[in-house]
Amino acid sequence: MARGKKIYEGKAKILFEGPEPGTIVQYFKDDATAFNAEKKDVIDGKGVLNNRLSEYFMTGLGQIGVPTHFMKRLNMREQLVRNCDIIPLEVIVRNFAAGSMSKRLGIEEGTQLPRPIVEYCFKDDSLGDPLVSEEHIAAFGWASQQDMDDILGLALRVNDYLSGVMYGVGIRLVDFKIEIGRVYEGDFQRLVVADEISPDSCRLWDIETGRKLDKDVFRRDLGNLTDAYAEVARRLGVMPKGTGPQKPTLVN
Repeated sequence: MARGKKIYEGKAKILFEGPEPGTIVQYFKDDATAFNAEKKDVIDGKGVLNNRLSEYFMTGLGQIGVPTHFMKRLNMREQLVRNCDIIPLEVIVRNFAAGSMSKRLGIEEGTQLPRPIVEYCFKDDSLGDPLVSEEHIAAFGWASQQDMDDILGLALRVNDYLSGVMYGVGIRLVDFKIEIGRVYEGDFQRLVVADEISPDSCRLWDIETGRKLDKDVFRRDLGNLTDAYAEVARRLGVMPKGTGPQKPTLVN
């Protein structure tokens, strides 16, 4: 499937114009970054795994009625998605204390929270994606109150789905972040889960051993990142046992 000109290149993906109006081709890179891109590397096969895993999760969400921008996977590194206006927020759902929450609040990593906590960060790498409140979001017009109600509902439904899927394969969903986009059907606006869902955007710990199976492996120099992501893919049946991720060239 032919893709058009490049629209945008981020830290982990490249977006191209899609073959039809209202579509985008999303290409998954092997680049890994941490600490607002202060730490960088290229991890062979990472993009392939994230493409396949994001397809798996987005398809599963669609099957339970959670709207997403995902349309179909095109090849090992690309997928076709609906074009949408991204709300400039990272929506973070936390089930256990970890990362920045542990640092901010002095809570030991791994502490189970009394209920899922949803946080919002303003998407701006130059500012370090600062934590913001619903008051900020309303005051600066990033989303309406109705949008925020819908975003909260979507985030908690994604959490229920991911938590169950991961628990079933012996993985604890510590936290994750998603992005939400607006799609328009005539004058009607609908909010959808956008961007990606992958070990890049989740904290995943083995339930029995506590082994990290997410980007913290790269952040904290805990081993081979591709091996960690491949383990998640194998447990979910996305990649057959005994196989490793492939590294194909970009398909034109």
